[in-house]
Amino acid sequence: MKLFQNLFAKDGMKIGAPVAGKLVSIKEVNDPTFADEILGKGVAVIPTDNRICAPADGVVSTVFPTGHAAAVTTGDGAEILIHVGLDTVKLNGKHYTIHAAEGQEVKKGDLLLEADIEQIKAEGYDVITPMVICNSDDFAEIKMEDPRDVAQGDDVLTLRK
Repeated sequence: MKLFQNLFAKDGMKIGAPVAGKLVSIKEVNDPTFADEILGKGVAVIPTDNRICAPADGVVSTVFPTGHAAAVTTGDGAEILIHVGLDTVKLNGKHYTIHAAEGQEVKKGDLLLEADIEQIKAEGYDVITPMVICNSDDFAEIKMEDPRDVAQGDDVLTLRK
């Protein structure tokens, strides 16, 4: 299947930013579940846009009914969780619109979710958006790009088997 071309070039699999914003270390997330890498290694983006997109080609493995998180599994087996904001499950779907469904094939850049970032902030929530490789142990190396402003889709992680 063309969708699942081998993402592992000699320089590793590249994972893109799920949203435009400021790329920061996962260690900067004010939640130990993410900062202590309990769910896996990753990065975080402080979003400047409302569009949360697929960070790589794959299949949508999970979309939380509240719209605050989604996961994509790549053809090479990376399980990528995108969590929009901290404790935002408590919003019970308010300010989120789901655009993808479990089992849906997606290409890097396809729209998964929309989040009204300004409204979420107005309700008092931190909108930092962790992106975690849930099966980090399956990879010999997970390397983050240098912190900077990123556009949606810019390479932010490199995974090597």
